[in-house]
Amino acid sequence: MAKQFQALPGTFDVLAPESARYGALVGRFARHVEAAGYGLVVSPLIEEVDLFRRVGESTDVVRKEMYDFEDKGGRHIALRPEGTAQVMRAYLQHHPQPPFKAWYAGPNFRYERQQAGRFRQHHQVGLEAIGTADPDIDVEVIALQHDFYKELGLIQVTLKLNSLGDATCRPAYRQLLLDYLTEHQDELCDEHKATIADNPLRVLDCKREPCIKATEHAPFQVDHLCAECKQHLDRVTQGLDALGIAYERAPRLVRGLDYYTRTTFEFAADALESAQNAIGGGGRYDGLGEALGGAPTPGIGFGSGIERILLACDAEGVFATDEVANAPDVFVIDTVGGSAARDLTAELRRAGIAADRAFDGRSFKAQMKQALRSNARLAVVVEDNGIELRTLTEKGEPEALDRATIVDHLRKRLDQ
Repeated sequence: MAKQFQALPGTFDVLAPESARYGALVGRFARHVEAAGYGLVVSPLIEEVDLFRRVGESTDVVRKEMYDFEDKGGRHIALRPEGTAQVMRAYLQHHPQPPFKAWYAGPNFRYERQQAGRFRQHHQVGLEAIGTADPDIDVEVIALQHDFYKELGLIQVTLKLNSLGDATCRPAYRQLLLDYLTEHQDELCDEHKATIADNPLRVLDCKREPCIKATEHAPFQVDHLCAECKQHLDRVTQGLDALGIAYERAPRLVRGLDYYTRTTFEFAADALESAQNAIGGGGRYDGLGEALGGAPTPGIGFGSGIERILLACDAEGVFATDEVANAPDVFVIDTVGGSAARDLTAELRRAGIAADRAFDGRSFKAQMKQALRSNARLAVVVEDNGIELRTLTEKGEPEALDRATIVDHLRKRLDQ
């Protein structure tokens, strides 16, 4: 017996009608951010592995989550684990006019333990604004993400906000934190006992109880900002207040990548019971361009996992499959051999009317069942004695149709 293939662990198939939510979500995101001047960037799934190593050798993404391999040309390649470094690479390579405002959508790959909303292949929407250090662009980016969730119907969402300082104030703070953690090293979780020197800030973001307790009185970056970083943060919070966007100060928030500077933020779905309830976030990365070999280039952006967003939507009962699935306007039932259905569905589609039909010479009863399952509004029934129109979403008497005027008649009915 031949092997039965299945999707690899941590990957999955999404079939219609559920897949309609993926398409509808990306479409809504595109309309939402393009109205603010962001244009689509389509990037490769593969890059040189060093591109992503530059985001931080001590991060989980680089140390243990990247899918990397040597291709047939001897190049060390990685599957895309995140979008920001790739968009910055494209900016440095192609030199678009700043500010470069870009959005993207597509799969990312990370070798991590599968859990609710987290997969080895997950899908993400995001945007980047590169080339300006103005704190008002931080407000714009955060507001776009906030308002997108609201547009989907999500209301149980909390914005967490922090500042990670910059090259002026972070080194001194990092040493201050490292000294504190060294004193409390025996109290940390097993993972961070051995890695605090590599990236002490990551201990603050640890969700394990030993690290949370041990860092209860740790110093936080937001209390040790230089004057410029404090001024930047004040402008961001003033902008959020002016737009009526509520936020919580989150001094432990460091995110998972080393390139973040100054503004850092995350949106949590309060309707999700898991401690891992983040549905998206991002921040400023003013040092990333230099890390990738370019000139100093300020930037800010966010990413949001589609699977995580949909879990939050399910928890709040919004953006359901039946709200976004693309049902046909008309289902054609043909009891006289199928040719009429073939020709009529093509004519209706060319006229801009969504139409579907059955195949394989099924009986009238079987075709009607399929029409009802399709959620079409109307059914056009072709029989030996003529053509009639039936409503599928409500009760009503059949109506005789003239083949020559059927398109115009259906348009009028669908507009009602």
